[in-house]
Amino acid sequence: MTATRLCLVRHGETAWNAERRIQGQLDVPLSPVGQAQARAAAAVLQDQAIAAIYSSDLVRALRTAEAAAARLGLPVHRRADLRERHYGVLQTLTYAEFAERHPQAFARFQAREEDFALPGGGESLREFAERVYACVDAIVAAHPGGRVLLFTHGGVLDVLHRRASGKPLSARRDFEIPNTALNWLEVERGAWRLLSWADRSHLGEALDELPG
Repeated sequence: MTATRLCLVRHGETAWNAERRIQGQLDVPLSPVGQAQARAAAAVLQDQAIAAIYSSDLVRALRTAEAAAARLGLPVHRRADLRERHYGVLQTLTYAEFAERHPQAFARFQAREEDFALPGGGESLREFAERVYACVDAIVAAHPGGRVLLFTHGGVLDVLHRRASGKPLSARRDFEIPNTALNWLEVERGAWRLLSWADRSHLGEALDELPG
């Protein structure tokens, strides 16, 4: 068996998520709601036969990962390349403020132009996706036939869903990315496929405040 199964988990909710404020690569902690979500995800994951746990090194993802790691008795491997997309000068703004202050950039962002780099040192969608794909390919190669947990961010889940489903990066999003829902993919000999997506049966409510 060479297929690797990945369970992707978006971090628990933060106060900035609730405000629809852009976090990007800023280190924003989990809110009390997010902490409860992390515990709920950990409880449902504890019976899985997990080979390894990887996480973005940003605290909102790392604390979500640590809740599951404590249940599973596994270490958390931190990977900076699992961070959210860098949003440049837009980090700290709400999406409404982004649209008001930078209307041209917002229009290009909404259009999902793949090579448009966000102002102020931000990443383009293509640069971001290539960073994520390279990181996850290395993780898959390290765990053939295993089940691996990845704790990361909404943008990362967005581009990985597209890789598995064949949707282009430029297409409008037509799938959910709730905080701490479980998302399963399988990778075998370079072929990606979706197994299940946005399972939130362990949650009460969970935000998906991300733009399309």
